[in-house]
Amino acid sequence: MPSTSAARGVAPLLASALRGFFNGCFPVRLRAWDGSEAGPAGAPAVVLHHRDALRHMLAKPGELGLARAYISGTLEVQGDLTEGLRHVWKTIRAHGTSCPRPADWVRIGHVALVLGVVKTPPAPPAAEARMRGMVNSRQRDARAIAHHYDISSELYRILLDPSMAYSCGYWTSEDPSYTLIDAQSDKLDLVCRKLGLVTGDRLLDVGCGWGALSLHAARYYGARVTAITLSTEQRDYVRSRIDTLGLGGRVEVRRQDYRDIADGPFDAVASIEMGEHVGRRNYPLFASRLHASLRPGGRALVQQMSRRGTAPGGGPFIETYIAPDMHIRPVGATIDLLEEAGLEVRDVHAMREHYVRTAQAWSDALENEFDAVVALVGTRTARMWRLYLAGGALTFEEGRMGVDQILSVRPLPGGGSGMPATRSSLEVVH
Repeated sequence: MPSTSAARGVAPLLASALRGFFNGCFPVRLRAWDGSEAGPAGAPAVVLHHRDALRHMLAKPGELGLARAYISGTLEVQGDLTEGLRHVWKTIRAHGTSCPRPADWVRIGHVALVLGVVKTPPAPPAAEARMRGMVNSRQRDARAIAHHYDISSELYRILLDPSMAYSCGYWTSEDPSYTLIDAQSDKLDLVCRKLGLVTGDRLLDVGCGWGALSLHAARYYGARVTAITLSTEQRDYVRSRIDTLGLGGRVEVRRQDYRDIADGPFDAVASIEMGEHVGRRNYPLFASRLHASLRPGGRALVQQMSRRGTAPGGGPFIETYIAPDMHIRPVGATIDLLEEAGLEVRDVHAMREHYVRTAQAWSDALENEFDAVVALVGTRTARMWRLYLAGGALTFEEGRMGVDQILSVRPLPGGGSGMPATRSSLEVVH
């Protein structure tokens, strides 16, 4: 095994090789497997337990390699993970990063040889998605959804509120007694009010998740709901809730692709954070299905993540571990696609800050029951969720992603909308 200088150690060698990438402002305190340390004393401590951490990062430089090292447990961040990530991003924003010069790569290669990490990298964690086939084909979409949702409904029971709403809540109070349960109930009410649901209305819930909206609309607004999902686990869970709540005559749940919807027209259509999975190529078809499923004057509400710039997805980590084939665009581009399909957009409600609090609540639930999550899905999958929720909260906090409710209507013959004349009539409370 190659040796390192006792006077220097692993951590100082690494810090020296990497410092140039950060314009001299190294953002973390490194602790290596040989006991050595380097980097600012007050910075978050990153512990490299094994050479395999570096092998993961050499195999996939950047976000994905770091994620593999963290999920595998060969890299640890001491203390609060969100705070650690926040500090790194703050340092990078303040001082920038530098494009590696040839000399930098030579130095990194030399250090890698000295540390004995130039060899076949370890296998990626098993939690990674292995996708095959044409992107956004029916078969691949079904596999992508199954990857994230067909794990165990028990995991989602631990993370989510009792309604099992796996989407951004709507936080209407700063009172300490106001919780995720209240925020999700307020979000479901908000959606139902925006859709103008009344007793007897037919609602189509596209990508119904664990059934939070479908069951809420039926119980409290008297809607007759058709709910569709590609997840077998979700379908079976919603069916059990329908039976428990006695909603068999008012809610039907199917394992069905949105491309196969053919039993409209509906009075209202909702798609809550499902459009991100549709893909760039298929979104015009998705939007046209929403339009075709509505009666004239019927409303559609799409709650969907957004992202400025040209980056289409959630990043290498999200797309590899959480949501394969995810496609996120600026909110304006989504509005264009909905209107091109024949819908008239009537209201856009930005909810980015609400996702920060929602993701933090899920993260707190995970930490409070971390041992139970490990027992349920294994240590590596539990660490994957920890990284996902911590990074997700920070992404919305720093404005790198947003989430919006887009309310639209299928125009009446002659061009009327049947919508209220004033925005306040939608009962949108800010």
